[in-house]
Amino acid sequence: MDLCPSVKNILLLDSEGKRIAVKYYSDDWPTNSAKEAFEKAVFTKTQKTNARTEVEIAMFESNIVVYKFVQDLHFYVTGGEDENEVFLATVLQGFFDAVDILLRGNVDKKEALENLDLILLCIDGIVDGGIVLEGDANSIASKVASHSIDSGAPFSEQTISQALATAREHLTRSLLK
Repeated sequence: MDLCPSVKNILLLDSEGKRIAVKYYSDDWPTNSAKEAFEKAVFTKTQKTNARTEVEIAMFESNIVVYKFVQDLHFYVTGGEDENEVFLATVLQGFFDAVDILLRGNVDKKEALENLDLILLCIDGIVDGGIVLEGDANSIASKVASHSIDSGAPFSEQTISQALATAREHLTRSLLK
């Protein structure tokens, strides 16, 4: 067992088991087809459970998988069989809560696909190379929000600021022609 707790992957799948956003940190699945087979198998094993309110835990292929479902999205975090389940559940809850903040409470497949860049930044802010960097959802969401065009604006106004900046840029270009 390593001294530093780690995760093997973070998965965000839709209600049919298809990928929305995934990130692997382990060589346990060397090919893309092996990764897709793992995702399908985990989805098939967990889809009939009721993981809507609390995080659920399952053993699967010598791995601990923690998961939670919200509307048509399925959130998963996988760790080795020696990892602490509470630690993995904390990582999963931090991931879910950060996505909930970033999508402004509208956590569904359509919003996730429209904001895929934010979700991928969120995953990168939580784990790097399998080592967990952050678990606090507010901190994760703040870091992701700071990557936007106008980092001085409050988070709730960033999309408006981005739209105005784009319009200003287009107007400037058309006036300079």
